[in-house]
Amino acid sequence: MSSLSQELQGLVNTRKENRMNKYRTHLISSLTEEMKGKEIVVSGWVENIRDHGGVLFLDLRDETGTLQTVSNDDEIFKGIAKESVVRLKGMIRVREEGTENPRLTTGNIELLVSNLDILGSSVHELPFEIMTSKQTKDDVRLKYRYLDLRNDAVKDNIKLRSEVLHFLRNKMYDLEFTEVQTPILTASSPEGARDFVVPSRLFKGKFYALPQAPQIYKELLMVGGFGKYFQIAPCFRDEDARADRTLEFYQLDLEMSFVEEDEVLSIGEEIFYDTFTKFSNKEVTKPPFRRIAYRDAMEMYGTDKPDLRNPLIIKDASEILKNTTFGPFKNSIIKVIVVDNIGDYSNSWFNELVDYASSIGMPGIGYITLLEDGIFKGPIDKFLSDEERKSLIESYDMKQNSVMFFIANKRLAVAEKFAGLIRDELGRKLDLIDKNKLELCIINDFPMFEYDEENKKYEFCHNPFSLPHGGMSDYEEKRPEDILAYQYDFVCNGNEMASGAIRNHDLDSLAKGFEIVGYSREEVEKRFKSIFTAFKYGCPPHGGMAPGIDRILMLIQDEPNLREVQAFPTSASGADLMMGSPSELTDIQLNELGIKIDTEDGYND
Repeated sequence: MSSLSQELQGLVNTRKENRMNKYRTHLISSLTEEMKGKEIVVSGWVENIRDHGGVLFLDLRDETGTLQTVSNDDEIFKGIAKESVVRLKGMIRVREEGTENPRLTTGNIELLVSNLDILGSSVHELPFEIMTSKQTKDDVRLKYRYLDLRNDAVKDNIKLRSEVLHFLRNKMYDLEFTEVQTPILTASSPEGARDFVVPSRLFKGKFYALPQAPQIYKELLMVGGFGKYFQIAPCFRDEDARADRTLEFYQLDLEMSFVEEDEVLSIGEEIFYDTFTKFSNKEVTKPPFRRIAYRDAMEMYGTDKPDLRNPLIIKDASEILKNTTFGPFKNSIIKVIVVDNIGDYSNSWFNELVDYASSIGMPGIGYITLLEDGIFKGPIDKFLSDEERKSLIESYDMKQNSVMFFIANKRLAVAEKFAGLIRDELGRKLDLIDKNKLELCIINDFPMFEYDEENKKYEFCHNPFSLPHGGMSDYEEKRPEDILAYQYDFVCNGNEMASGAIRNHDLDSLAKGFEIVGYSREEVEKRFKSIFTAFKYGCPPHGGMAPGIDRILMLIQDEPNLREVQAFPTSASGADLMMGSPSELTDIQLNELGIKIDTEDGYND
């Protein structure tokens, strides 16, 4: 190319670049004092408009920050509604001394606007103020979730989610795991929670199910020869929503072949520790995490997901008080919690605890205060013998001004549950919880089975595919509830963060486990045809776990529930108020699926 041609081409490129720069939008976060006097274009949402006596200020917000813009022309900002989308052209200037806004990253500059284009106008009446949307009722926020997401505090949660997922994926690749996506449409299986089912158009009368977890698929990947698998897996469970449970959630699902429990737990410790230390400023438990057998956790904390920031320990006083004359304690499991130095608290403080006990279904809660020389104060004291008083003081190291709380019930599970709730409430009322800690532990040695008193049958305590200690060869000699399994949970600050197990890859043992909970071998083989067939071709020992993504984010951000860290969550009732689901299908759709709807008046056609 000749020098003249090169010069002409350069001139064309310069003009083209100038035309592009005319409308190129700068991110607000990129604006600095060094750009003083430069003409720029910015685009975003109108956060606020203020009239200061002839000088109009418009606060513009984009994804990266907020910028104050100013105009001396009343017409430029006239009639613009808040949250309209605009493009502004103007010149950067430094704010006068004393007018800076240290709350903004652009607080030392402003834009003198010369031109405004409305790209998307907004209605004048918003359902809520954007910057205070978290103070609005949840149902309104979720109906207008796209507006709620404009709130920086809400948007930051979703951005953090992206960063955490990116980090976790890289972490798993560094650990030499292979990422595999498993199907969303699968078969229904009896794993505990209710399935979401999807009717099939081609196979009339048959249904797919959304996976509660990729349990069977990841085990089949191990049969297929994958040594280390992971995915960021969506999971679906048709259960009543609560603060730490939503209908749809995500987990870091992982599985490994030829491993034992310690190897899986070591991987889990590394994942949790590295994730929390990177994204949280709180003090994080260093590996190895404390391991607590399920039975010990229930005895000491009344729950299998204890908050170890709370130093209170539950003790059992059933043996000491086995001959008690106090009616509510007779033939009961008696749990006690001792708290030092609260004997002089007001009656109203104790009454609040009694009210709490009533609110969770307890008939009441008894307590006694140690005064001095073995003398107790409290209505239960008159039912205690001298020997019982002495034993209580010595066995539980009571000191002057200590208070002992009593929780009693005929059933062990109920006594432990109530004692755990009272322990939690005492921790809150006494401000014993260090909110600057992420206290992790591992609960293991879960029972394979638990007895359902209401339905008078055994259920799986945890995961039906878990390996029992010693296999199932001697299960005839044990009560089902005495069979322990290689099952484990990671727990942090009273939240279950991950569940996992070493899997049972012996078909006879698997079938016997399902027989205990009421399924015949034939039914199990039919329900789990894929796994029963695959294992016959050689299955390696394997195990895994699944950290909950939403719960990790919830703890990092100190959010009260999972919905705050999900982009488009459903309401507490499970309804998507924005999209209008669940919704009705048309008659055409129903007929295609071969479905009839049962209504109060009968079936539709």
